[in-house]
Amino acid sequence: MTADESSLGHCPECGEDISEAWILVEYEKDDGTKGVWAECPVCEDVVAPE
Repeated sequence: MTADESSLGHCPECGEDISEAWILVEYEKDDGTKGVWAECPVCEDVVAPE
């Protein structure tokens, strides 16, 4: 990961750090917060980073 890529969090399946480059979908939750679905670069699952 380069210094200008920020982390979304970790994959709940394998624990790998997921950067913004892997975002698939951004959305607004009912409570007004931002939600993200991203692909994990290691296990290749679509996850909500934690």
